[in-house]
Amino acid sequence: MKRTIGILAVSAFVLMTSFAQQRPVNERREVNRVERKAQKKTPKAVSKRYPDLEMVEILSTNTEFTIGEKSQTVSAKRTVRPYSINRYETTYRLWHNVRIWAERNGYVFSNPGQEGNGGRRGALPSRKDSLQPVTNINWYDAIVWCNAFSEMDGRNPCYTYKGEVIRDATDTAVCDLSKCDWNQNGYRLPSEAEWEYAARKTPGKLQSDLLASGQVNANGDDDESVEPTSLGWISDNSKETHSVGTALANGAGLFDMTGNVLEFCWDWQASYDVQQLDIHQAGPEFGSERVMRGGSWNQYTMFYGAGDRYSFNPSEFYNYFGFRIAVSAE
Repeated sequence: MKRTIGILAVSAFVLMTSFAQQRPVNERREVNRVERKAQKKTPKAVSKRYPDLEMVEILSTNTEFTIGEKSQTVSAKRTVRPYSINRYETTYRLWHNVRIWAERNGYVFSNPGQEGNGGRRGALPSRKDSLQPVTNINWYDAIVWCNAFSEMDGRNPCYTYKGEVIRDATDTAVCDLSKCDWNQNGYRLPSEAEWEYAARKTPGKLQSDLLASGQVNANGDDDESVEPTSLGWISDNSKETHSVGTALANGAGLFDMTGNVLEFCWDWQASYDVQQLDIHQAGPEFGSERVMRGGSWNQYTMFYGAGDRYSFNPSEFYNYFGFRIAVSAE
């Protein structure tokens, strides 16, 4: 009798253990279904670990081009070194996943971010809008997030101050004085020259016109008949953000270089003819505003050309601010 009771007790324990173990398995399968559905909205995403991340090689050798050509009253020669850039603007889903990991590992942010222009700040990514670009973050948040993502992904962070990795976006003085180690393999903001080169790039040549995406014909020549509204979400065709990758890509295969959200660059703003450049030609050493590029859905950002420039105080954050990430060639 005791043996029978013992067997029944063990059976009951195994059964309950099985039920207890099954629940997280079911939850994981649900997450995977959401991931597969989301990937349909993100064309050609190949990363199994990060579906919103697809680094596109832009250059394999040092290349010179004219920054600001046919866009700024002052232009200048720039040499761009080999690098890759994300095909997509940073999505809220990717931002949120990294931010949660980062805050558990000693990183601090000024703003939690949100889904596109109308999401709830700091909320869990939703099924509908998780592939919207993250917005309502400032430049400090972006560089700290890049360091966190680098560490999370087993890469070497790029942004340091006196040899220490930048981890606190609220310590703005340290962030302002931080240095970018362009030789590291970590994620970072593109330099202004890198962003513009990628915006102008088409197969075999660079665009000399003003649009930041795809304004070329079948021969690779400038084609002004292409409408900006077919290339990105600007104030003429949208009053809100859209999921990344839903407009046409440019010649380099990059989405949303025209519109959706303004994108942070590393550089301090200054006129090209007075800039004191380092070896990576990434703008002046000091300044008061950081450069942003690409235009957005918002009516206050109506300029969306490859060479058009904006600049803001790095502490500012709006629902039309976002960014994409780059890496130096190893």
